[in-house]
Amino acid sequence: MELRQLEYFIAVCEEMHFSRASEKLCTTQSNLSQQIKFLENELGVPLFDRMGKRIALTEAGKVLLEQSRHVFSHIAYARDAIAEMRDIQGGTLTIGVLPGDADLLFNALLVEFHQTYPQLSLSVIESTKVLEQVISGSIDIGVTTAPPPSDRMTVLPLFHEEFALAIRADHPLSMEKAIPLAELQHLKMVMFPSDHQVRQVISRYCLQEGFRLQPHIETTTLSSLLTLVEQGIGACVLPRLLLENLNRKEIAIISLLDPTPSQDICIVHRSDRYMGFAARTFIDTLTAYIQTASA
Repeated sequence: MELRQLEYFIAVCEEMHFSRASEKLCTTQSNLSQQIKFLENELGVPLFDRMGKRIALTEAGKVLLEQSRHVFSHIAYARDAIAEMRDIQGGTLTIGVLPGDADLLFNALLVEFHQTYPQLSLSVIESTKVLEQVISGSIDIGVTTAPPPSDRMTVLPLFHEEFALAIRADHPLSMEKAIPLAELQHLKMVMFPSDHQVRQVISRYCLQEGFRLQPHIETTTLSSLLTLVEQGIGACVLPRLLLENLNRKEIAIISLLDPTPSQDICIVHRSDRYMGFAARTFIDTLTAYIQTASA
């Protein structure tokens, strides 16, 4: 069994069509069919059910496809590890974060990290689909809410995040240290849209208390929300740590009680992908940065 045969086999599985797979591989259809036949003869079982012009994987084919992907995953892991030995201090890294979290986690951190490791290339992307992008491999590391358990994902707890009310400093409520969550239904609110992860957390807590938020204005950007609060247009619920770090003088921060909305933020990455110098170093730096900021 040769790697080239497994590569051909995977291509046929992805296209479910010998002609398209041969075009993708830049080989002839007859050569492709012959290599698949060699595989089937060696294994002693058919890998595809051939139904006229249509094909489908047999049970044996499904097993081989899963294991073939593991084989190429391990090869990629080894290739990345060996490549890093040639330039241990180099590398590139793409990081996905939830919208708004970049302001909390990365503004000061990125400057410090670049000054310490100027040879590393970083790309920070805000996304509401962080977990999906880590799984697909389009980003290397994600900073997001804790996902369901999975053998494919490594989850590293980062911090527990509580939400608080942001309101204009001269609002009558600004002198209060804390208010019940239910009080939100009586306030004029400005919020992220309903599909935003922060909004979904707050909405879930509000529904548990028997009411639904009806914001007067919705916007996708954190800067717009803060401006609306500063102008007295409405109040907003945002992560407390974010609000404290921003330290906007025109905004008062009020705790929310009974209950306090919160969520766990973590670092996620694929368990089956090689963690290079850039990724390992950034994770260590981010963890230390959050511990210092929360102290």
